[in-house]
Amino acid sequence: MEAAARRRQVPGAAGGSGALQGVLPARHGSMKAEETDRTAPFHLDLWFYFTLQNWVLDFGRPIAMLVFPLQWFPLNKPSVGDYFHMAYNIITPFLLLKLIERSPRTLPRSVIYVSIITFIMGASIHLVGDSVNHRLLFSGYQHHLSVRENPIIKNLKPETLIDSFELLYYYDEYLGHSMWYIPFFLILFMYFSGCFTTSKAESHMPGPALLLVGPSGLYYWYLVTEGQIFILFIFTFFAMLALVLHQKRRHLFLDSNGLFLFSSFALTLSLVALWVAWLWNDPVLRKKYPGVIYVPEPWAFYTLHVSSQH
Repeated sequence: MEAAARRRQVPGAAGGSGALQGVLPARHGSMKAEETDRTAPFHLDLWFYFTLQNWVLDFGRPIAMLVFPLQWFPLNKPSVGDYFHMAYNIITPFLLLKLIERSPRTLPRSVIYVSIITFIMGASIHLVGDSVNHRLLFSGYQHHLSVRENPIIKNLKPETLIDSFELLYYYDEYLGHSMWYIPFFLILFMYFSGCFTTSKAESHMPGPALLLVGPSGLYYWYLVTEGQIFILFIFTFFAMLALVLHQKRRHLFLDSNGLFLFSSFALTLSLVALWVAWLWNDPVLRKKYPGVIYVPEPWAFYTLHVSSQH
């Protein structure tokens, strides 16, 4: 009797398991559909804080180093700009993580974590190199010249000291920038990939977003030119453009956050083009940036045409 009862229960159990397996894929599919249909409101708080801290802690960093009295921050101690950079290295990854949390699309966590870790490491490398390079301004260092051509560097003895300064410049301008900006733009692109909606009526920017596009685009102009990352930026922008065109064929449209980010980058591209056109025939800057892609740094322009006249 017990064996017969068990035999009668087994098909029922198998049927229950089969029914459960039949439900799970359906629930998974419904979650994918919900994820596609879900639209995030414009993140005014995050974008405002992001833009504000970029201007104050990144753009304002070298300016603060020149404005604050040297007696307050001796040359053998961290400058006020260094403390700005330390704050930036903490606040920016936090804001990026909060931005990812609000993405309507589930993004790969492992890629996000590795990108954030690399970003912090690269920004920290840049902190050290940039601190020394900007402190050299007080000793007569000229940013529009290469390391070996600088008057305070080229006569150093022994000459191996010049190699050390070139290594410092490499950590600052190449390794630090690469480890800082590549994960930064990767995170922004991954977030952007989730900024699409099925409703065309929701594809517009509110008033506050329009007001933030100008400061945001202008800051990215500074980031691209001073960071010498035009190739990375243009690759990211065209990847975003290709994604927009691809999603449009699927009848998906950018939401307010995606429009804000895309508009900021489009404004940046226009400003970079105007900047390059303005300085196209500058012989000194042409000598420092001899490559095919000619994008002068704002600080090189400052030391050549502004500070040298005072």
